Amino acid sequence: MSLPDLAGVLSTDDVLATVASIAAEQEPSGAIPWFAGGQLDPWDHVEAAMALDVGGETAKAEAAYDWLRRTQRPDGTWAARYEAGDVVADATAETNHAAYVAVGAWHHWLCTGDDAFLERMWPTVRRAVDFTVGCQAPGGEIWWAVGPDGQPDRVALLTGNSSVHQALRCAAAIAGRLGEPQPDWELAADLVGHTIRRHPVAFANKDRFSMDWYYPVLGGALRGEPARERLRDRWDEFVVPGRGARCVSDRPWVTGAETCELALALHAVGDRNAAEELVSAMQHLREADGSYWTGLVLTDGVRWPVERTTWTAAAVVLAVDALHGAHPRSEIFSGPVEAAAASPGRQAPSRNR
Repeated sequence: MSLPDLAGVLSTDDVLATVASIAAEQEPSGAIPWFAGGQLDPWDHVEAAMALDVGGETAKAEAAYDWLRRTQRPDGTWAARYEAGDVVADATAETNHAAYVAVGAWHHWLCTGDDAFLERMWPTVRRAVDFTVGCQAPGGEIWWAVGPDGQPDRVALLTGNSSVHQALRCAAAIAGRLGEPQPDWELAADLVGHTIRRHPVAFANKDRFSMDWYYPVLGGALRGEPARERLRDRWDEFVVPGRGARCVSDRPWVTGAETCELALALHAVGDRNAAEELVSAMQHLREADGSYWTGLVLTDGVRWPVERTTWTAAAVVLAVDALHGAHPRSEIFSGPVEAAAASPGRQAPSRNR
């Protein structure tokens, strides 16, 4: 197990403290809420599980994935929001929530090389990704959700589609590893990527939000100079030097998760220095126990929302791990997934790495 650090910013012990702060919020069922007693959504649950894996908490990460296996609905989805563990608070099925289990499952395999885990998760991943692909519009974009009445909401979101793009690549890698190729998933990923790059009008206009700015890069639909140009174009709108990244361009607050996700996007296009600077800049949100406040209002220095969220802590851990770069899992947001997808006859990452 290779534990990450970021020289001059966070030591390995600092990272482990942050992982411990996430583990402390995990419920006995394996569910990882935003904070103790708070809500849970499947996407952030997976992100937190990924951070547990980075910190060597393999059993706790597997408990989180087992929770997903147990709570998945017959159509392959999860509810958009749960309270008190398994209590459904919003039955809407979001496509990016469903698909993201594939990113987590592939990340876990990169951490452990555990083929038995992939085999155990395969029915869950397959149902979830089939649901998501089933919501793809003729133009390539994927509708954001299906309502409790079973009717799709035929609106496509750029951030969600960018996340789905990465998830489909990871899902295809899992399928390849298990000898269950899914060419329809690969085609769906190609179509989503093409639509993101060439047909931005297919997506609802949410350009006030920083996630719509950097997620096409983070999800892998944009790489190289087009990605770097995209990040340069609106840098001054979203980045506050020494503080981090804004969540919304016209609001006076910075948020830790968006800052670290932007750092991951920068790292993916080779701008390590800017990525390190951002992770360093958001450390004002860190508490002594390693947990992180969600955000800060710049005008009066007030923490807002007044909560320390597991997904903010997880974003920090994943950004540090990417920048540390000493393990195959570190490239989950930057490396070519196809190159990492080993066939069943190929050597898997060592569990002791």
